[in-house]
Order: sequence, then structure tokens, then C-alpha cells
Amino acid sequence: MCNQTSPEHFQALVDMGSNGIRFSISDLSPPTARVMPTIYQDRSPISLYDAQYDSGKKVPIPQPIIDAVLAALLRFKAVCEDYHIPPHQVRIVATEATRNAVNSDDFRQQLETATGWKVELLAKEDEGRIGAMGVASSFGSIKGLVMDLGGGSIQMTWMISENGQVKTSPKGSVSFPYGAAAMMRRLDEAGVDGHEPLRKEMSANFEKALHHLELPETLTQEADEAGGWTLYLSGGGFRGWGYILMSMHSIRPYPISIINGFRVPKSSFLPNVEESSDPETTFRISSRRASQVPAITFLIKALAHSIPSISYIHFAQGGIREGLLFTSLPSTIQSQHPLVTATQIHAPPSTSSILQLLQQSIPHPDPAHSSKAPPAILASAEFLTSTVHLLYAHASYPKDISAAAALRSSTTGLLGNAHGLSHTDRALLALVLCERWGGEVSPTDEEFLSKMQELAGPQASWWAKYIGRVAGGLAQCFPAGVVREEKKKKKKGVEVTARWADGDKEEKEAIDFTIRTGLEGMDSSVEDWRHSMEKVGKKKNRIGGKGGWGIKIVATVTRA
Repeated sequence: MCNQTSPEHFQALVDMGSNGIRFSISDLSPPTARVMPTIYQDRSPISLYDAQYDSGKKVPIPQPIIDAVLAALLRFKAVCEDYHIPPHQVRIVATEATRNAVNSDDFRQQLETATGWKVELLAKEDEGRIGAMGVASSFGSIKGLVMDLGGGSIQMTWMISENGQVKTSPKGSVSFPYGAAAMMRRLDEAGVDGHEPLRKEMSANFEKALHHLELPETLTQEADEAGGWTLYLSGGGFRGWGYILMSMHSIRPYPISIINGFRVPKSSFLPNVEESSDPETTFRISSRRASQVPAITFLIKALAHSIPSISYIHFAQGGIREGLLFTSLPSTIQSQHPLVTATQIHAPPSTSSILQLLQQSIPHPDPAHSSKAPPAILASAEFLTSTVHLLYAHASYPKDISAAAALRSSTTGLLGNAHGLSHTDRALLALVLCERWGGEVSPTDEEFLSKMQELAGPQASWWAKYIGRVAGGLAQCFPAGVVREEKKKKKKGVEVTARWADGDKEEKEAIDFTIRTGLEGMDSSVEDWRHSMEKVGKKKNRIGGKGGWGIKIVATVTRA
């Protein structure tokens, strides 16, 4: 997703946080700028926060720590030179720990003298705003409360992000000194007897913040209708908590190891940590992060007490780094749907024509059959467009593994590095593409397929199979991704229609699926397609077996 011969679109960034220093180079060239592909990333575990506390007393950042930071920056400077990145495309930003350091001026001056790069010191308000934009970059749309947990502080605001238009509180964000590392120190200083007063202090401050942020009435009303607020959480401490929840999920092993887009209900947000496995043995939890788990648990309980009506919690990868990159993009790019953008480079020539056929294969909404209708995401233009984009992406693979490669494409394959996708996006797209290539996988991939179906749910999984079968038939009719119109009638060589129909005594609903074809020499392929559509509606092919979820399909072929 990057072209290393075109460095004019590369952006190098150093995020000097409280718990560590992140180095990255991103490719913001079209057409994939919206998903901000990363071509280089590294992290130094230097904690500027911990370095400033010696036996509980605050001290200047020690010179040995400054020297270690200098060495890491000079190493990154060499990497930037290897990528031919000019100095004006490199940024160093510093946050809480640097901002509050006793020797902040001297520290930054040493870095600037050694590297030639200016260190940008973010104000508390800017840190919260930029962090929130990083969360906005992590999803196609957002409506809820946003929190970013760093080492020294935590920021809170509300956000409505739709079609590239991002609205946040006119008050900006509220910052609290309750970062993961800071909380460890506060709890240690307070002792067991001081925990309850500290919790009350935190809960009271969180409640005050909600009033200060001037929550819009529309957002409050939606939260009431949804049964609670939606929280979007970012920052290393929250992400670590997310990985712990992932390891405790009812679906085990959980099939997607990417934290961005992971979602849990409130009932899963506050599990009994003592019942979980050792945090140090949990995937993506470092020993340092594991040591912060009690402090983060304390923080989350205080947060839940101050915001009692919470419906769902979404975990985001985006933070300061992603927020800085996202704000640098024009609104026309910010408004692009990440799923469409991430798949666009694979688009076939006749994307719009194939998309139209795929859309026609989904029965129009009918109140009488609403309980059987596909989930909105599966019928959305964005999802179906991304499906068409990837229709031929695995054409060069051997038949033995094409379905399996498509199944893994959204997690560890083509889209593994795509930023901004939810786990629902990844699961459903994987199931559709797997079925597009026949749906047959080897025993090594059967468990993964089963877990993805469990994550998607039976109804969505069946519709994913249905759409995958339609997509596979269209790919057979147009093997090069080119749809030619019949010159005389100005129609495509293939037309499809689907409508709801009454079933029989055993099944109340059915789908009438009709293929109209005028293509020469395609009779056998079209008949195979018709047969495959009816098979997906057979009871033995239901999600969960004969008694599982599915809809009968009556497929017919008509000749032009």
C-alpha cells in the first residue's frame, strides 16, 4: 500500500508520550491516504513519567534518560534519511510528561540541537483534541464519549463524526491527572485506607466533566434510546484492558487479534480480573502494562460509577499519532469510508456495474419479512463496494487455498494493516469473500471460520454466504471484472433480481432469485450458479445445521 519511490507523501512522526516514545512513517499518498498506511514503526519503552519520580519525589528528567532519548531519535533520523524524507516532513510532538517536566526547556533544547528537529509541545487542550481526532480516524462513524488514557493523564470529550464532519465539545476536552502511571503512584501514596476517598474524588471529577463538556441534546437522547452511552477508548492503558477482555471473551480463541474495532457490552467491561489469566501471559500485554492493571481497574470502576448508563465500549488504536495525521488530511479524504478506501486499489474495471448487480441481488426491504432481512451493514453501499473491490484479489491463488486466503484477508492478509475497520467489518467481509471462492477450507481453517461466524452471528453469517454466492456467480460471468453491454439492447449480459416470496408449510419465507443471461457459451456456468444459490438455502447448509438459521431460495434462469 505504499510506494517507497515517492517520499513526497511520507510523513515521519515521533510521539513522545509518558509511557513510551513511538516512531512511525506513514504514506499519505492517494488513493489510500484515509487509512494512513504505516510503512515503518518502532517504539522505545522509555517512560518519561517514571523517570521524573525518585522515591515519590518529582525530579528533573535525568541526563542518562535524555541521552537514551537522543540515541533513539538519532537512530530514527537515520531511518528517515534512508526513506529520503525531507526535514519538513518530520514532526516531534511531546505531551504530558515533557510538558510538566522541571527541566522541560533544557530537555527539548538538547533534542533540537542534536537532531535539528523542533519539538512541538502540545497544550493540554490540544492533546485532548488531537487524541480525539485519532479516535475519529479509527472508525467510519462515531457518536458517543471519547476518552484517551496516557501515562500521566486522561482526556475526555464527546464526539459526533459522520461523513468527514467531526463535532466535539466547544469546551474542547477535559484533562485529569489519572493516567496509568500516575494512578499507580496515587494508589501507592494513598494506601488501602485512601482508596475510597480517591475513588470518590475521581467519580466526582468525571461527573463534573460531563456537565462542563455541554453534551448535545441529540446525543443524550440517542444514548437514552440505546440504553446507555457508547464509549470510545484509546491509549495504551485502555488498549491493554481491551486485550485482557479479548482473552476472556465468550468466543475462545477470539478470531481477530487487532484491538481497533473491538467492542464489548458494559456487562463484559468490568469482569472479575482475578478470574482472568495472568495479565503477563496475555497477548500484547507487556510486563510494564501488566503492572498497571490494578491501577487501570481502579480507574475503570470509578469511571463506570460516574457514568452508570453505558451500553457498549469500543476500543480504538488511534491516538496522538493518528490524530495528527488525520487532521492533516483534507475533509474530502476524511469523509471517505475506510473500508472502501482500503480496498480501492484492488477495484476491477467495471466496479459500478458489478456493484449494481450485487445490490439487485438483495431483496428490497419488506415489513412483512423484516425479521429475516440482512443486517444494515451487509446491504450498505460501502460494504458491497468493498466486496466488489476484492472480488478478484485472490484470483492468482491456487484453488486449494483461495477460500482460506480470502477468509484471512481482513485480519492477517490484504486488509490486516487497514486502519479504521471494525471487527464486524472484518468478520463479515471475510465470510463473504470466503464464500465467493466456494467456502471450502481445510481442517486447519475450519475453527477460524467457525469463530468468525460466531462473532458475526447466525443471521449475518447466512446473509454473508448468500452475498458471497452471488459474488462468485458474477465473477464467473465477468472473469476480468469487465461488464459489457449488449449493443442493441444496451443491457448487461447478465441481470439478477431477488424478491421476498411466501414459503411453504415448513418455511414461511423464501427468496425468489432470478438470473437473466444473454452471454454466449455461459449456460453451464450460469446453471452452476443457479444450483449453488439454491444450495445455500438448503436446511443442511443453514448456520448451525438443519435447525439453524437460513432462508429457502428458489433460483431460476431466464434467457435473453
